Amino acid sequence: MVTEVHEEPEAGQTEVSKGKMFYRRYRWIGMRVLVGIATLVAVSFLIYLSTMALPGNAAVAILGKNATPEKVAALSAELGLDRPFFVQYFDWLWGMMRGDFGTSLITKMPVDQMLASRLVNSATLIFLTVIIGFPIAILLGIRAAYKPGKAIDSAVNSTSIVVSALPEFVVALLLVYLLATGVFRIFPAVSLVSGQALVLSNPIVLVLPVLSLVIMTLPYLTRQIRGALQDALGSEYVVMAELKGLDRAPVLRRHALPNSLASTIQSGALTLAYLIGGTVVIEFIFQFPGIGAALQSAVLSRDLPVVQFIVLVFAAAYVVFNLIADILTVFVTPKLRTA
Repeated sequence: MVTEVHEEPEAGQTEVSKGKMFYRRYRWIGMRVLVGIATLVAVSFLIYLSTMALPGNAAVAILGKNATPEKVAALSAELGLDRPFFVQYFDWLWGMMRGDFGTSLITKMPVDQMLASRLVNSATLIFLTVIIGFPIAILLGIRAAYKPGKAIDSAVNSTSIVVSALPEFVVALLLVYLLATGVFRIFPAVSLVSGQALVLSNPIVLVLPVLSLVIMTLPYLTRQIRGALQDALGSEYVVMAELKGLDRAPVLRRHALPNSLASTIQSGALTLAYLIGGTVVIEFIFQFPGIGAALQSAVLSRDLPVVQFIVLVFAAAYVVFNLIADILTVFVTPKLRTA
């Protein structure tokens, strides 16, 4: 008779396996961070190239069209605009890496100090949009996926299609007409806050900009959450659970929702990236004192350091949002987490 011998795995082997998994996971995160940094460097070059290719001359924009060629040449030399392109770029990039974001050509103020309050204002606008819009989108998406084809599902789909077809400025102007100037006169049509002040000193000016961004982000996020949940609810393990007699509500809560988290996280990251760009239009319409409005005025006046800083902030936010989403997706997906 042959006796089978089963060898127990040594405790050291289990610890080694866990150590390798830990090392590989955080090595992957480190590689993603390095890729993000490399992406930002590449984007910084494109930003600098694009701003330098803008029509016109910064020295002429500062001195005016009636300035003599001698004065324009002298100011260009003073600002370093007559140096070779790559010399200017690497000086700018090295300054950014050291925390020196340049000086405004118009106000002569350090760019970071000049835009500090505007960064806070735009961050406040996006934060309020997220904490109001995301929960509503999640609830609507869950409700629509829970009863597909019913009245609420049809209403969510129809409304999402209509709202998605409207540009941001149309939604904003409709809200101005309904709540500020036409039907009701409840909220101010424009933000009565100076560019160097914080909007939290007069929070009522946040209502219409936040409402506009919430309305614009709801359709995409709701439909993505609905689609992810419907895919999860149509999977074999959910069908098997329902065939065994389990109610749909606990199946949705315990199985479908956790398995749709990855898609929800990715959709949330894309929505945040959209908000970064969407604030430019909304801030212009409501004269909101954020970096979107500052970007428009800086482009018109050819204030290149301000334009470069703001666009780089947009790019950095986009990279960071996607990096966080990728990391969270790995940690909430068992198959990816243990790969």
